[in-house]
Amino acid sequence: MHEMECRVLSIQSHVVRGYVGNKSASFPLQVLGFEVDSINSVQFSNHTGYSHWKGQVLTADELHVLYEGIKLNNVHHYDYVLTGYTRDTSFLEMVVDIVQELKRANPNLVYVCDPVLGDHGSMYVPENLHPVYKNKVVPVADIITPNQFEAELLTGKNISTEKDAVEVMDLLHKMGPDTVVITSSDLPSRLGDRFLVSLGSQRTCKLMPDGTKSTQRVRMEIPKVDAVFVGTGDLFAAMLLAWTHHYPNDLKTACEKTFSVMHHVIKRTISYAHELAGPGRKPSPPQLELRMVQSKADIEDPAIVMEATVLTL
Repeated sequence: MHEMECRVLSIQSHVVRGYVGNKSASFPLQVLGFEVDSINSVQFSNHTGYSHWKGQVLTADELHVLYEGIKLNNVHHYDYVLTGYTRDTSFLEMVVDIVQELKRANPNLVYVCDPVLGDHGSMYVPENLHPVYKNKVVPVADIITPNQFEAELLTGKNISTEKDAVEVMDLLHKMGPDTVVITSSDLPSRLGDRFLVSLGSQRTCKLMPDGTKSTQRVRMEIPKVDAVFVGTGDLFAAMLLAWTHHYPNDLKTACEKTFSVMHHVIKRTISYAHELAGPGRKPSPPQLELRMVQSKADIEDPAIVMEATVLTL
């Protein structure tokens, strides 16, 4: 018997140098045994945190042409779709059309979406993307990974307590996705101000006595790192896809594995960057490129260094 392969369509940005978008997602997914087909929403020389970058942006029409080519050969059979950063509404709407068509062909397809809108109170994509995410993308998504700002923007509700965060995740469930992970928040950590709080919520197939789906909610305390990394959101969404695939009704374990991979990759990256930069010097963007290949063993079998607390409400 051949083992059934799991195929992912990843529609994300691409850089020649470094790890962002498709490069942040494809390698770790392939290491974990997934077949990945990549469509590059942009193709840049490097990420935009460098002083200079050059490249091309894929239009909605060009995305449609690529998808048509896959379809004509009858190889458009996917188990997952993964998307990240986009700046164009028509491109995003075309992604939604593709996801809907793929879901008609495979009702079990899981769409994992990082709804990249902004952070810390400000948007870094055009504002007209907000209603497209809210009204079209999130309703067809199965797993979403917003930060606090994005979760607030999508639901119109502020988060200042853990209870608020749970209510926001419940609102997001009502919009469509069964799994929501708020990747970072400003909530105070029980471990002090050197930690961030992340929260997750998953509606499972198991029905409660009243006929509603049962929900598991978790909280994690994540050590803060004094550096700016690019590509971590893409890696996070890819790892959550992989670990929820292996632990479909166990968000606690999936989050522990995902956040532990992140911890190992970031720790390796930061120590390498400081080594290159030298004592007392701030690492540059090239020095802070994620150490992905060097983290292969941690991606395959992460030592669990992050523990999730199951919330009882």
